[in-house]
Amino acid sequence: MRKILVLNPKGGCGKSTIATNIAGYLSINGQNVAMADFDPQKSTEDWISRRPTHVPKISIANIKGGKIAVPRKTDTLIIDTPAASHGKKLANFVKTSETMVIPLLPSEIDIRAAERFVDELFSLKKLINRKIKLVTVANRVREDTLSAAKLDYFLNHMKLPGGRKLPFITVFRNSQNYIKAAEKGLSIFEFAPAKTTYDREQWKPLMSWLMSQRSLPG
Repeated sequence: MRKILVLNPKGGCGKSTIATNIAGYLSINGQNVAMADFDPQKSTEDWISRRPTHVPKISIANIKGGKIAVPRKTDTLIIDTPAASHGKKLANFVKTSETMVIPLLPSEIDIRAAERFVDELFSLKKLINRKIKLVTVANRVREDTLSAAKLDYFLNHMKLPGGRKLPFITVFRNSQNYIKAAEKGLSIFEFAPAKTTYDREQWKPLMSWLMSQRSLPG
């Protein structure tokens, strides 16, 4: 079973939106998907409870004592993490996962918080699976704004240990489609195709990466 972690210790960056849309895409492409919702707000569990019967079922993982139990034959587990995940809590989330998606918001505060988070993440490299594959996505971006330009600058200058650039793959616009789809328990891949064409195009780079060997440890 593969584990995909959606992680950023700062709240309000759209982790649940990213997690549920990944889940929706994988489920309509034939995978048995389960989700572990560690966020106290339980937005992911609420989303699953609203899913209509005509779309593929997505299971809710049972969380007890920090351990996750999923239904048999689960292909992919998507973990929606809480805000303020640091230290050992952060390491515990990361160390058993193969793939990590980090959503970032285009604001000065969020960019600086993301920089500190990446520094902390790699300070824990002895505690985590150093072969984990990670990628960042810019979320809720209002295109052609100063904030978007600042985020672009950050993403092009932030370096990982060893001098590699922070992997950045795509931008998601600030769209009401995500809200409307979520209200119905759907991903944008299951919602009004004529209205979500542009959003689906923005998701192609991330989903192509997640569906490829490039997103898995070698």
